[in-house]
Amino acid sequence: MNDGARVEAAPRLAQWRVEALPCYTYRKSEPFRIGLWNWYLSVERNNKQTCVKVFAELSCSAKNTAPAPIASFVTKLLISFPPNQKTIVHPGIFDKQLKHDGFVWAIDSTVTGKFVIEIEFLDLKIADPSGGEPASIWASHQIKQSSDNTALSCLARMLQEGILTDITINATDGSIRAHRAILASRSPVFRSMFSHDLKEKELSTVDISDMSLDACQAFLNYIYGDLRGEEFLTHRLALLGAADKYDISDLKEACHESLLEDIDTKNVLERLQMAHLYRLPKLKDSCLRFLVDFRKVYEMHDDFKVFLQTADRDIIAEIFQGILATWNGR
Repeated sequence: MNDGARVEAAPRLAQWRVEALPCYTYRKSEPFRIGLWNWYLSVERNNKQTCVKVFAELSCSAKNTAPAPIASFVTKLLISFPPNQKTIVHPGIFDKQLKHDGFVWAIDSTVTGKFVIEIEFLDLKIADPSGGEPASIWASHQIKQSSDNTALSCLARMLQEGILTDITINATDGSIRAHRAILASRSPVFRSMFSHDLKEKELSTVDISDMSLDACQAFLNYIYGDLRGEEFLTHRLALLGAADKYDISDLKEACHESLLEDIDTKNVLERLQMAHLYRLPKLKDSCLRFLVDFRKVYEMHDDFKVFLQTADRDIIAEIFQGILATWNGR
């Protein structure tokens, strides 16, 4: 570890001790953890000013990463001039969203000798995805997370233990009891069924004749917030069909993204048909690219021959157009 780049951090406070900084020098700290993010400090000096930068580590991907923090903080420069110490304080930053560019403090005076960069976080918030007020991670965020986890746990128990169920879901090889209010809240199709004088409302049953009991259980587990990863991967094709049929867009998108991740010669033709059937443009483009640009279609002669007998004409035309374009580009 480079001790000169190490930052001492507490829950809301960070200090970075910087050795003498020659003119035209740039230094960057090691990451330090505060709140949901890894943070960095950097300092750069030229012949006119010293610039201090504070920024959070943000991923380009939206998966498994915290959103850009909305930060309120005070930054100080503690400069030692023995026997006295001088402190330069920034007026303060309040509710600033720190994206990749972070926050830069340009200090007109030059700094000599050793000094300490100190940042004290007054609050850290994250934006509300639904457009509401940002929530502090140190108060309402933790309460909301705890509340969400408890609510999901209770929903899962309601399904698992059949607590006050009022609707029967009939799959191809069995039945599951569920709650019409929860189904209606997650799917406009279910809501319409239970709101109008249809047989589902009168008989308190829903027939899902194109799903096995296990796949139907996985579908309900997703609706109730209790679907496990392996269960999702096992039934994702059936879940895609159910998501499209019952208009559950978040489940459909989750299936779409997952099917993009493991395209190979064994499944590419099936997924190409599903992409066409369920209007999944990214999956369709990825399958066509796999077949044509990577020339896998030539390795799949027998499977492709069977595929041509049943596939939609538009798909077949796109494949051959791609092949011709590849030939012409040689």
